[in-house]
Amino acid sequence: MNTPATILPDQKKIGMVSLGCPKALVDSERILTRLRADGYAFAEDYAGADVVLVNTCGFLDSAKEESLAAIGEAIAENGRVIVTGCMGEEADAIRAVHPQVLAVTGAHQYEQVVEAVHTHAPPSQGPFVDLIPQADIKLTPRHYSYLKISEGCNHSCAFCIIPSLRGKLASRRIDAVLREAEKLVTAGTREILVISQDTSAYGVDTRHEPRPWKGRDVRAHMTDMARELGQLRTPEGAAPWVRLHYVYPYPHVDQVIPLMAEGLLTPYLDIPFQHASPKVLKLMRRPANEAKVLERLKSWRAICPDIAIRSSFVVGFPGETEDDFRYLLDWLEEAQLDRVGAFRFEPVEGAAANALPDQVADEVKEERYARIMEVTERISAAKLASKVGRTLPVIIDEVGEADEDGDIGATGRSQADAPEIDGAVYLRSVPATLAPGDIVQVTIEDADAHDLFGVIA
Repeated sequence: MNTPATILPDQKKIGMVSLGCPKALVDSERILTRLRADGYAFAEDYAGADVVLVNTCGFLDSAKEESLAAIGEAIAENGRVIVTGCMGEEADAIRAVHPQVLAVTGAHQYEQVVEAVHTHAPPSQGPFVDLIPQADIKLTPRHYSYLKISEGCNHSCAFCIIPSLRGKLASRRIDAVLREAEKLVTAGTREILVISQDTSAYGVDTRHEPRPWKGRDVRAHMTDMARELGQLRTPEGAAPWVRLHYVYPYPHVDQVIPLMAEGLLTPYLDIPFQHASPKVLKLMRRPANEAKVLERLKSWRAICPDIAIRSSFVVGFPGETEDDFRYLLDWLEEAQLDRVGAFRFEPVEGAAANALPDQVADEVKEERYARIMEVTERISAAKLASKVGRTLPVIIDEVGEADEDGDIGATGRSQADAPEIDGAVYLRSVPATLAPGDIVQVTIEDADAHDLFGVIA
């Protein structure tokens, strides 16, 4: 006589729309991981979801508009929507446009999000669900992962409202950070992207409290963390790429450059300079030591010639004159940054910059934006052209299908390229065995202003 199989009740399904920066993406992963542990499944589309979560961005007014549009789409397609994330701090503004939302929670309020899901779509898990071990949910490809080391920020930049959205700096324990990194690498991550609001300030709030790790005490400090991450190895014994983002150029940043020269860290720094004019930096409430920064860039390149520096700049900030803007362009010519993003100043509700005099006209912002992009593209094109003929390590993101001639192409990134924000390396004639996450040596054959083109060496 056959014993009837145990029938588990249908699992409630969750849909997720994640907007904004990589830090918000990590929040989404944590929320979904917790919900799966509670017995929920995940829907591929709006129609299959019992409730839809929208993780919003509230950094700029344009981002808020995008968030409100995403909420509206989710309501139209599904009707049962819970809102979280940075714009969740403005619950009244959200409900004024979309009164139908079931609940609104703020940034990284994981418990409140889960409680709202439990309320509006109670879990229907069976008695054996909790016995099944589950890996953490990842919203990025398997081969790279974001590692968030802290929440919040202690700065009071005039154009930013992050401290009011996400609070003051709150660093994670160093052993928790390293344990997560080790777990990611063991599970297949080949590139770790360290993120926060201010990576250089990691551990300041805890006075760099040390914790035991691998038989020794390790401080909650950026340099200690970087050194430990550089010791990680994949199951095959290879060193994963470790890429540092949101690095304010505090003096101790100098200490991580030798780690890049030794191959322990990816030779890449994402530094949010924002401007170069001392006057504008002062108006922005940011450090104004641009001359010293230029000296340090030269020093870093002397230690690690392959280091790639990425940054972003704001044009049209209130009070920015033509002389200030020209100062920025001249600074960029001397700095020779590898990757540059530029943004037109945009008022953000609650930011101090909104009240500053001498607001810059929109047409002037557009004209300056075009000029800064022209300069930075020219610098980028020259830097990439200098790589033609070299052989560089490249991590593979995507492998294409064979064309009519049987040729297979692939897309990857050099160590100078972070996912989603920098350029790519396009490969021709790759073997069919190539897979995302493979790190291969590529001979560079051509370049344009943003990307490289090559073949496996």
